[in-house]
Amino acid sequence: MMPKNYPTIDQFVGNTPLVKIQRIGAELLSARQNILLAKLEGNNPAGSVKDRPALSMILEAERRGDIKAGDTLIEATSGNTGIALAMVAAMRGYKMILIMPDNLSVERRLSMQVYGAELILTRAEDGGMEYARDLALRMQAEGKGKVLNQFANTDNPLAHIRTTGPEIWRDTDGEVTHFVSAMGTTGTITGVSTYLKSKNSNIQIVGAQPAEGSSIPGIRKWPPEYMPEIFNASLVDKEILVEQSDAERMARQMATEEGIFAGVSSGGALWAALEVAKTVQNATIVFIVCDRGDRYLSTGVFG
Repeated sequence: MMPKNYPTIDQFVGNTPLVKIQRIGAELLSARQNILLAKLEGNNPAGSVKDRPALSMILEAERRGDIKAGDTLIEATSGNTGIALAMVAAMRGYKMILIMPDNLSVERRLSMQVYGAELILTRAEDGGMEYARDLALRMQAEGKGKVLNQFANTDNPLAHIRTTGPEIWRDTDGEVTHFVSAMGTTGTITGVSTYLKSKNSNIQIVGAQPAEGSSIPGIRKWPPEYMPEIFNASLVDKEILVEQSDAERMARQMATEEGIFAGVSSGGALWAALEVAKTVQNATIVFIVCDRGDRYLSTGVFG
């Protein structure tokens, strides 16, 4: 008997469910004959949409010969990318050093360490993610490891050109009219837009950005000098500003009214998607639920 060819965990990154929102905004959606669909990225092995670029960046670097098992990798992260990279590094045999501001949730810190990553916490008052990014590059210059640099690495959006975009197109039978995503590192919105617009240039791409004074994990505006190099503004048709209170309220409603336990950035994306739904008719609107809510329990968002 031939041995069974069992899959490995990397084969379960992607192909996440696309589900219909049933109760939130039901009256609005029905009146305008719109369909609102949630792409459940928390179903990835390490729990977020960042599993896709993490796997892509490491595998593509291996193929080019830039890294090999046993090397040390370094990355600045606000959470999800770090968790995903820690998982892939464990899977592929790398030492992973992650640099993260100390004001982010304890669940995210612990998740990285569970996978065996070394965690360096920086003080938020020193400059937050911008400082963490600078420190990662400084450590690379000192020969302490290789920075994958999710902010400038084209293998980040490539993951979404190859997987997320095609999955949305396939699962909507090509009927998607609007795609809504939180904007942080911008890999998701850049890659998905590249693919979807190659299939139908009329598809509208909408980015959720934080309103002035709002602090929403996973959604942020960068100072011009730190704007991710992978971002292409021409691929985003509209940006919607999201208040922190609206993002948090929507995250709670997703759990209690839809049974979808997701993070605050996903609540922000849902709020933006409902804003889109107010202005269109006969539309199929897809938004990204980028992670699971259990990594935000200590923040008090869910009460």
